[in-house]
Amino acid sequence: MRSHARANRARILAVARRELSANPEATIDEIARAAGVVRRTLYAHFPGRLALLEAIADEAAAAIRAAITAATVPGDSPAQALARHTIELWQVGDRYRTLLALGYKSLRDGWFEDLSEPAMRNCAKILRQGQAGHVFADHLPPEVLAAGVGGLLLELLQSVNKGLWQDTGPGAAVAVLVGVGVALPRARETVASISGQAPASGP
Repeated sequence: MRSHARANRARILAVARRELSANPEATIDEIARAAGVVRRTLYAHFPGRLALLEAIADEAAAAIRAAITAATVPGDSPAQALARHTIELWQVGDRYRTLLALGYKSLRDGWFEDLSEPAMRNCAKILRQGQAGHVFADHLPPEVLAAGVGGLLLELLQSVNKGLWQDTGPGAAVAVLVGVGVALPRARETVASISGQAPASGP
């Protein structure tokens, strides 16, 4: 693919994310106009709305893999590793949160499981290490606990979508740490230790 074509494709995807976030029912024509391309150009890259959603899902999958890499810092404690994992994935989830609703309606069965599998696997690995060191609760196997963490993050993202809460990641990280058995003051201190901020006050 030539550089001009690659630039067009990237611009269309970026605009599609923005337009679908503002209006999940946005049409192909509306996305093409917003991207500054004619409909034929958009269809040259994406034969239809489903192909566009699949491309956004592929982009999200790559972003998840990059987030896992970015969250891996040698020397982190299990609690710090889980907090970084959460904050990095929160950025991806926030960017692609509209895909969650649209994907369940339009994409193939199992698409979300495939998308989230690398994150679940990494989360389970961190939880296993923390359970071995008695940092996290061990009443559930790490794979089951990781699924619970994933569900909590999805619900928190939905809360942001509904305007019930605002967060850039640290709040979600505190919630996840508490959810796996870390005391609230310790969870706040852990998140502060990786974000360079003072621990949040509160009960």
